[in-house]
Amino acid sequence: MRYPLRHRAVGLPRRPRRLFPPRRAAPPPLRAAPAPQPPVPVPVPIPDPGQPRDSSGPAAAAGPRGGRCRAGLQLPAGPAGRAAAAGGPRCRPRSRSRWRCRWPGRTGARRSPATMLRLAAFAALLLFFRVSLELSWAQAIPALFVFYLGSGGWDFFLIFIKTVRRDVTTGLVLLRVKWQVWRHVKEKNTIAKIFQKTASKYPEKTALIFQGTGESWTFRQLDEYSNQVANFFYGQGFRSGDVVALFMESRNQYVGLWLGLAKIGVETALVNSNLRMEALLHCITISNSKAVVFGVEMTEAMQEVQASLEKSIHLYWSGEGSPESALSGAKHLDPLLQTAQRHQPTPPDKGFLDKLFYIYTSGTTGMPKAAIVVNCRYFRMSSLVFYGFRMRPDDVMYDCLPLYHAAGNIVGIGQCLLQGMTIVIRKKFSASHFWEDCVKYNCTIVQYIGEICRYLLNQPYQEVERQHRVRMALGNGLRASIWREFMARFGIAQVAEFYGATECNCSLGNFDNNVGSCGFNSRILPGVYPIGLVKVDEDTMELIRGPDGVCIRCQPGEPGQLVGRIVKSNPLQHFDGYLNQSATNKKIARDVFTKGDAAYLTGDVLVMDKYGYMYFRDRTGDTFRWKGENVSTTEVEGTLSRILSLTDVVVYGVEIPGIEGKAGMAAIADPDNSCDLESFASELKKALPLYARPVFLRFLHEVSKTSTYKFQKMELRKQGFDPSLVKDKLYFLDCRQGRYLPLDQEAFSRIQSGQQKL
Repeated sequence: MRYPLRHRAVGLPRRPRRLFPPRRAAPPPLRAAPAPQPPVPVPVPIPDPGQPRDSSGPAAAAGPRGGRCRAGLQLPAGPAGRAAAAGGPRCRPRSRSRWRCRWPGRTGARRSPATMLRLAAFAALLLFFRVSLELSWAQAIPALFVFYLGSGGWDFFLIFIKTVRRDVTTGLVLLRVKWQVWRHVKEKNTIAKIFQKTASKYPEKTALIFQGTGESWTFRQLDEYSNQVANFFYGQGFRSGDVVALFMESRNQYVGLWLGLAKIGVETALVNSNLRMEALLHCITISNSKAVVFGVEMTEAMQEVQASLEKSIHLYWSGEGSPESALSGAKHLDPLLQTAQRHQPTPPDKGFLDKLFYIYTSGTTGMPKAAIVVNCRYFRMSSLVFYGFRMRPDDVMYDCLPLYHAAGNIVGIGQCLLQGMTIVIRKKFSASHFWEDCVKYNCTIVQYIGEICRYLLNQPYQEVERQHRVRMALGNGLRASIWREFMARFGIAQVAEFYGATECNCSLGNFDNNVGSCGFNSRILPGVYPIGLVKVDEDTMELIRGPDGVCIRCQPGEPGQLVGRIVKSNPLQHFDGYLNQSATNKKIARDVFTKGDAAYLTGDVLVMDKYGYMYFRDRTGDTFRWKGENVSTTEVEGTLSRILSLTDVVVYGVEIPGIEGKAGMAAIADPDNSCDLESFASELKKALPLYARPVFLRFLHEVSKTSTYKFQKMELRKQGFDPSLVKDKLYFLDCRQGRYLPLDQEAFSRIQSGQQKL
């Protein structure tokens, strides 16, 4: 604790009272100039103990411009300052107007509480060495000294006291999940087999509730529906290792379809329901799907790509309607499933380390990449969340996130399949009906992304927002600036923030409700969970290596890219990668922690404090996050270039005050001013989902390139969309009108203040 200068500095020796005044120094000779009177020391702010001290010594500190004494006070310039710095008195404030100085070495010092605590800790440790370990004094004292040096000194003791309970609790969770993983690997279990045990345990308990229709399924009904799916597709000739693409909005049938396919070993490709045209065709093609099951609401999107699909691909649709007229050859799946058998199918020859399904994630390679999700990864992600955040099987979770994402399907639906929790599914998030749904279905846990929390806070006050039973908000991306406000306004006791990607091996969890943190890693035993932050180049985002060729670890307070060591023999640290081997190799770095090792690159910049808490800082590379979705700049650049018939198009993310993520901005080389914005907006609406469309446009004469013909995005990012900095023509997307409008200073001010909704 730091005291103001007007009080006595704790820890400095107290000056004893003297019966006689000290002897005065002899006066100088008459020929010498009078000795200058030392001025009254001027108090200055005490320096931050975390900043490095001047190693040149106190005498050097008091140079021509003065310096500070050992108590941290300003010393005069010249000979008097050097004399005081070299061995002069230590100064301390006596009151607001009087200052007393004391020569070092005086007795009678009062020890601070920190000093007493330090002595007590070492005394207790010394007693432990002597009594419990029965060491002699000659052994105990060196052991105590070695322990002090090896533990990092006094700072380590403070870190140990603050984090030992957190680390032990999380360590037990890791051991529990790791033991369960090894057991399932040995028994060759799968998610489908584990669900069958859950259904047998809670047959009549509600498993899924679809908010759109109010339809609820018990675990027995979900089990029977998935059996019908398995038996039908098995009868159609689908076998273990085949792939079926699932393209529909969230509902109960979504879960039953991929679960039923998993019961016969068929892998499901969970296609983003927002994709259209080339991206949709790409996802179906790269997965080698033998069939596509789509919702009736996706008929128009399927019609656009049907002609480009292989003729051997079977098409099935689900829901109420009649898309046969639009899609020739498509079969209505629902009546076919009703006639299928409900008994358990013959389990496939698959184990815990085999593929379950694919989730598509955007990246720097352009089109969406199919991330491989094995049974073990699904179990690990779901179980760590369940045990780490102390959930219960009798909880009711509100899941308004898309089920083609890991957050909605694994973190959310996984609690139902593996733990017996009831899940309320909503097709799409609604800020105005969020708390009404929570009250209606007695939800105790809600899922979020950072945008959802901000949308809820922007809603006008409603009485229903305090009538719910929600005790936990589970998700990622909640900004520290609205963290406490979110908890206070809605009465949320716990924010279960976590960090993780579908394919990553270095997930984090904020298990002790630390504000602003997305997780932590132990400072006591950091090697137990082999992850870390390594330094990267600020401009190129490339890893910075030391003289030995190994990456340089970041110290607390230094931002760096999060990486996780790949251990093939450990299912918890294995990296399964993507269907595209080239994309897999780009996410792996060599010689990261030690020579010869391999690590997964998250592409995200985090910063860690001295207690091991991690805080999200930024997303590196050519991917940014907007409206809860990862946006690949390469994919958007290719689409824009095709629409505009232009070669040079650069897409990047720009920050907007008060809004999570980064909005897309496109810099387009258009020297002839030939772009038709009305036609461009119309074509863009057909080709890209809303979250991937550029919010801002910048038309310039040419785009700068490097010597290797790479676009220079750094300067474009710095300039942003400020008309005072950018002299080129600027436009912004008005979502209500569906077209681009000129971005002048007035429009810029409205966007900055939040008056202009994006």
